[in-house]
Amino acid sequence: MKKKSDPRHKKRAELMQDLFSWQFKTDRKPTIKIRPVVSNLSDIDELISKSAPDRPISEINRIDLAILRLAVFELIIEKGVPPKVVIDEAVELGKEYGSDSSAAFINGALGKLIQLEKIKTD
Repeated sequence: MKKKSDPRHKKRAELMQDLFSWQFKTDRKPTIKIRPVVSNLSDIDELISKSAPDRPISEINRIDLAILRLAVFELIIEKGVPPKVVIDEAVELGKEYGSDSSAAFINGALGKLIQLEKIKTD
């Protein structure tokens, strides 16, 4: 079990929080840390829509959406972290910051994305 004091976990939590707060004022310039995610937002949101077709982007809890956006960015665009780690971190962030159903929703959406994009998790 990872510790919440892990610097990588803390960094992801900070990025997620920046993404979350940016969602409320999208007319402001994103911070340097989240700019790569925001600049790829249309592609990321399209992938989220495909992996969670029962929930339009506008209906996804904003915390869950920020977590998913960060995870999809890491999985599809950045590709520097093993998929299992990205999914585990996203689920942990969902448990820590989201609602009771966040972790399951995030896990399901990312699992579907892995299948759709044929990402190897081995």
